[in-house]
Amino acid sequence: MSGHGDLQELLRMLTARKVPMMTAMGYVKSLQSKNLRSIEQIAEAPLSAVESAITDAKLAKAFHTACRSHGKKATSKRAAEGDGTSPNAKKAKLEPHRRDLDYSSMSADELESSLDLPLVVDEEAIRQTTIVTNRAPLVLAFAVEVLRYTMPEQPPSSRLSLSQAVVSANSRSKAISIGIEKAPAGGEGQIPEGQPKVRVLGREIPVLKRGGYTWKSDENAAGGSAGGSAGGGNSVGGDDIQEVPAEKKTWTVSQKLTSRASTFVAHTATLSSPSLRNGLMKSLMADKPELGTASHNAWALRSSYGNSPLVQEASFDDGESGCGKFLLGIMRDADVTNTLVVLTRWYGGIMLGPDRWRLMRECVNDALSSRRRTGSLTGDALWGLDAENKTPSTTTVGMPIHRPEGARNYLLRSFITAPQSEAAPGSEVKKTAAALNEEKQENLSKLLGALRLLFASWAGVLRKDELDRRAWSWYVAVRPDVEAGPSGWGAKGHLKLGKILDLRRMGDAAADKVAAET
Repeated sequence: MSGHGDLQELLRMLTARKVPMMTAMGYVKSLQSKNLRSIEQIAEAPLSAVESAITDAKLAKAFHTACRSHGKKATSKRAAEGDGTSPNAKKAKLEPHRRDLDYSSMSADELESSLDLPLVVDEEAIRQTTIVTNRAPLVLAFAVEVLRYTMPEQPPSSRLSLSQAVVSANSRSKAISIGIEKAPAGGEGQIPEGQPKVRVLGREIPVLKRGGYTWKSDENAAGGSAGGSAGGGNSVGGDDIQEVPAEKKTWTVSQKLTSRASTFVAHTATLSSPSLRNGLMKSLMADKPELGTASHNAWALRSSYGNSPLVQEASFDDGESGCGKFLLGIMRDADVTNTLVVLTRWYGGIMLGPDRWRLMRECVNDALSSRRRTGSLTGDALWGLDAENKTPSTTTVGMPIHRPEGARNYLLRSFITAPQSEAAPGSEVKKTAAALNEEKQENLSKLLGALRLLFASWAGVLRKDELDRRAWSWYVAVRPDVEAGPSGWGAKGHLKLGKILDLRRMGDAAADKVAAET
């Protein structure tokens, strides 16, 4: 299996020869299918083997030559640096991703290794470091690390996605509270009301299951493996991660669908007798008074008589011609009983023709599906859904997610070293972009190391939900001080990493354990 460094270097060598990224990834996949997974394997293989994977003969020859030259340079460099075994040998640099990754073309191991983050758990080095950052990336770092212990079954890509969802939700609510943004009128936008959620740093995050995704890792977290197949992580503290408990809601709702100025939405509720319909309708209109402004509120119900095969049906169009009977037909097809369905339409003044039936069917089916959704998320790899993203990903069933490579890039570029206060004005040496990026990566590694030591010290004695709750309070205790209100939005401040270490549980040996395992 090629390492992350090899994979990125292969893609770099191809794209440097003006090969589009998607085409380059296809070539790499083709090479892997022929067991040419590393630069060294490609360099040692005959040219004909490379040409069988890369159909462009000229490109195949140039690429093969580049791999052979790369191998010679690497050998010389290792010899000059003592094969990297010296304590002073430089660490491998982790580069930001310049393009979105294509998850469908990568194996689980390749995806997870491409999202590596640096880590340093040297307490002395951590205590000597003061960083400058704004609050959002610090929230991201806290979430990424606490998820190792509260949701150890989640692969690194999922942790990054879920953590970015926390940052987004936190930033949005903060912007609304200080008046920078207005609260959305339609709730959570395109995220359905019945979408499963988990709690991270005290926030409810809508999630999407990554069906069939498995991941294996040799990393160790407190109390056992942090990995295994997705869903195979050991429990920390002896209990499963707690999903956001499903509220006992009377009504479930579909997504709103809009076409040519007409908007449709469906609600469903359980009823044990047709006589309860009037009361349920009144409660719905009281809870959602905006429905009273709609052009039509058609409904249909089907109610059974105990164990009898007889079913009582009733419907009402409310001016939406044929809607009541249409709703009954959908309910019969789905074999739904003891249920009331309300279909609401705000008419936009343009006749939709047959398309209105499609829109109504989609709304009703969505509401009924939300009502039947009872599955647990325990053990499933997850994506954090992005309600603000208007460009759904083709690699995640068309639903918008917080992309893990974007979260990783944010972490890699967000933490600079605090300037020396005693330095004379104008005496600072201007750093190159490469040196600044290396400095940011080093600071990130120490920040993640401090958080790893903090959470490891508490993970064995706190329940997961309690660790998650305290993680937010610890963030609040150490976050940079900025001005209140709009003037402090996005402002940066100083953080001494030693303050994070001071939050560890007293008398705990977890720090030594983590240091030994890293």
